[in-house]
Amino acid sequence: MAFEEGDDVVLRDKHSEHDGETGTVTQKMETMFGDANYTVSFEEGEEAGVPEDNLEVAGETTDEDADEDDEE
Repeated sequence: MAFEEGDDVVLRDKHSEHDGETGTVTQKMETMFGDANYTVSFEEGEEAGVPEDNLEVAGETTDEDADEDDEE
């Protein structure tokens, strides 16, 4: 799935300090091979050169989910 600037995504990269965090795509770059790499901005920093395979669409939390987290 291709992502565009402004999309909220979750980074999946065990070698990154932002692994599992939700961020926003701030830039999309095409490689010379036609693949896309992304720059993703997080609350505390950013990650550049992220391949599409390491990103997934950020799930929306509902009010119900937020209430369950507060109870724990």
